[in-house]
Amino acid sequence: MIIKLHSPYTYARHKEGKVVSPVSHKDRVNADRIVMLILLLIAITTAIIFA
Repeated sequence: MIIKLHSPYTYARHKEGKVVSPVSHKDRVNADRIVMLILLLIAITTAIIFA
C-alpha cells in the first residue's frame, strides 16, 4: 500500500494576482526628474575625474 506523505505545499494557499494600476502622469514626471538628476550627477563626477 502506498502511503501519501503530506508536503508543506499541500496546505499552501494560492496567492491572488496583484492588480497593477497604471502609472499616473505625476509619477512619471517625478521618475524622469530623478533619472535626469542622477545622469547630471554622473556627468559632473566623470568630468571631474577625467579633467
